[in-house]
Amino acid sequence: FKQKTAYEISACLVGSEMCIRDSAYTIIVVSNHGMQLFPAFFGAIFAMNWFGQFNLDFMGFLILSAIWVAWRNQFSAAGLGLSVLALFGGMTFLPVYLLYLMATTNGCIATVLLGHERVTTLRQR
Repeated sequence: FKQKTAYEISACLVGSEMCIRDSAYTIIVVSNHGMQLFPAFFGAIFAMNWFGQFNLDFMGFLILSAIWVAWRNQFSAAGLGLSVLALFGGMTFLPVYLLYLMATTNGCIATVLLGHERVTTLRQR
């Protein structure tokens, strides 16, 4: 067991703070605009303005996050379920998932990114 430094602990706290802030932001946006955000979201993309550029980039981030979560979990049923949470949960899901992975892998970045099976296979080579 490796003792975490103050720097590592503070990084986790910053991630937690960001998750709470982004969750609060999501609640505010939903309360102001309701759950009918898709027409506004895709409308801005089709309008080809700066808001649309941000939405397109953000959608790309969500899709890549969901693909990574599914891939990391070997496209298992649980992995596909988690990938749906990553796609629709965004920053309310991903920091919590990454903190969970960091805690359960004792901070092993290779295992966090690749998953246990792939790391085991690489170490056997």
